[in-house]
Amino acid sequence: MKNYKSGFALILLSLFTFACGPKGETVETTDAKKVATSSEAIALQIDTDKSQVTWVGSKPTGQHNGTIKLTKGEVSIKEGQVVAGNFVIDINSLENLDMAGSKGATDLKGHLMSDHFFDAANYPEATFEVTDVAPFSIDHLDADKDEYQTEYAPKKLSEVLVENPTHFISGNLTMRGTTKNVTFPASISVENGMVNAKASFNIDRTAWGLSYGDEASALDKAKDKFLYNTVNVGFEITITKASL
Repeated sequence: MKNYKSGFALILLSLFTFACGPKGETVETTDAKKVATSSEAIALQIDTDKSQVTWVGSKPTGQHNGTIKLTKGEVSIKEGQVVAGNFVIDINSLENLDMAGSKGATDLKGHLMSDHFFDAANYPEATFEVTDVAPFSIDHLDADKDEYQTEYAPKKLSEVLVENPTHFISGNLTMRGTTKNVTFPASISVENGMVNAKASFNIDRTAWGLSYGDEASALDKAKDKFLYNTVNVGFEITITKASL
């Protein structure tokens, strides 16, 4: 794509999504909180080969999507329930899938690694630390954000939500030297020595300084020149019997 350097803000991520606007624009976000711990829980190492973060970034004229790898992490289980967890995300492992193998994908990654976005030279890792795990309730789900409508406008939170969410996960996401606590719906299962957690939600990229092409200044630009601040982030965390 010719305009790859317009780029798309991603995470994490991790995932992993926030000096955000009011509640309802993206997932709930606050300042960092105390990390969840339990002396009676069993810590299990994640399977990094089967776990990953996914991302989708958008602008009015197009979208890009891809993955980011986890280098390590663990989930703590108590009485068959997830009670804590932490993960390390390798920012330099970010891959673009829609242009995979092309010069455009290589150039896009270079732009995303620059100080316009992740500043990977100074901040090569992102981390996520669970602060709370609570039962899911549709009544507490954040409202959809009213996006500027184009063909490639980000999907609404209700459209990207995982099937049959079971819990709300809260955690401190640290990226580019900034830590914010985020809360998002997830589907978690603990069965037969295996743990799987999936989530898909929207974040505001500008909270961590990923402000290149910030849509807040779109009034000063042609409408097709800005990048949406809303980024979709997904993750899948897997613990197999082999990793117990």
